[in-house]
Amino acid sequence: QVQLVESGGGLVSPGGSLRLSCAASGRTPSRYAMGWFRQAPGKEREFVAAIGWSAGSSYADSVKGRFTISRDSTKNTMYLQMNSLRPDDTAVYYCAAAPTMLVVRTRPDAWGQGTEVTVSS
Repeated sequence: QVQLVESGGGLVSPGGSLRLSCAASGRTPSRYAMGWFRQAPGKEREFVAAIGWSAGSSYADSVKGRFTISRDSTKNTMYLQMNSLRPDDTAVYYCAAAPTMLVVRTRPDAWGQGTEVTVSS
């Protein structure tokens, strides 16, 4: 099975930036989509961004133009560059993996345990 571990979260001021990382270990299929989700206090977990093995990507409307998803296949690591952060970006961010971008957005095969992002002045 694939194990996913997120890192890079922390406290940042509004307008600031953070880069989250998701490292995959164990069995890592060569053609696997990965994505980011987040869960804010008192809210349901929501989709943030996804990237396929072919480098195609998609984003939630709330983060378009501010967040960028990428991956380094040689390191089995996915990244989420978050710029222009706002207080409503505060959440626990989770990475996920699945065979396709469609599946990763709906029913991921594997989840990380999350990294907390707090945007506050």
